[in-house]
Amino acid sequence: QVQLVESGGGLVQDGGALRLSCAASGSPFSSWATAWFRQAAGKEREFVSYITWNGRTKYQSDSVKGRFTISKDNAKNTVYLQMNSLKPEDTALYTCAHGRATPDFFVYYRRDGPYDYWGQGTQVTVSS
Repeated sequence: QVQLVESGGGLVQDGGALRLSCAASGSPFSSWATAWFRQAAGKEREFVSYITWNGRTKYQSDSVKGRFTISKDNAKNTVYLQMNSLKPEDTALYTCAHGRATPDFFVYYRRDGPYDYWGQGTQVTVSS
């Protein structure tokens, strides 16, 4: 079992920055991938970014590329999402998810299926 707890959300002005954290406890997979998703009110959940356990593979969606950076601290079992140049359209509930970095993961990472564990989310609100 893995428990994921997100933190770092809040209210920020247009152009501001936040750093989200996803802390894992329990027994993370040995070859894992952790992703961030977001869901705005009235919209479907959207993939944001993922990182693998060794840091060799990272990916961001086009909507956040160049503004958001994902990183990890294995010693702390924590994955971070640094969000810069925030825009009102980034307003959403941000949730992290954890799964095995299998070959299928790299095909289906945008979907819910590859992830076995999900956090409760942290709200990010960007005011204009």
